[in-house]
Amino acid sequence: MKIEHVALWVRDLERARAFYATVLGGSAGERYLNAKTGFESIFVSFDGGAALELMTRGDVRSADRAVEREGFCHLAVSVGSEALVDEWTERLRARGVTVASAPRWTGDGKYESVVLDPEGNRLELTV
Repeated sequence: MKIEHVALWVRDLERARAFYATVLGGSAGERYLNAKTGFESIFVSFDGGAALELMTRGDVRSADRAVEREGFCHLAVSVGSEALVDEWTERLRARGVTVASAPRWTGDGKYESVVLDPEGNRLELTV
């Protein structure tokens, strides 16, 4: 068994698509629209087979991402090396992306940084 994709509710589908496809280098599929329900989604695929479904609908409320809560915590992306974690972190910072946690070694032996996507979701960049 493998996880086929992860889905995120977003307020601004196009802004989220641009971040994950243009900024992070994923490949965005076609926008799906269910005109009856107002549900829209776009799948963004990444090297190695991972996929992210970005979804929106007018009646979905936004969550307070400033506090820890049960449920989704972060999305981790392996970039391949310590040097690339540093490089990606600085590249994203230069584009105005919020760096929530600078590159560092964690207590469990992982080298990572954490940035926030345009919706405030935590994206962990790791080896």
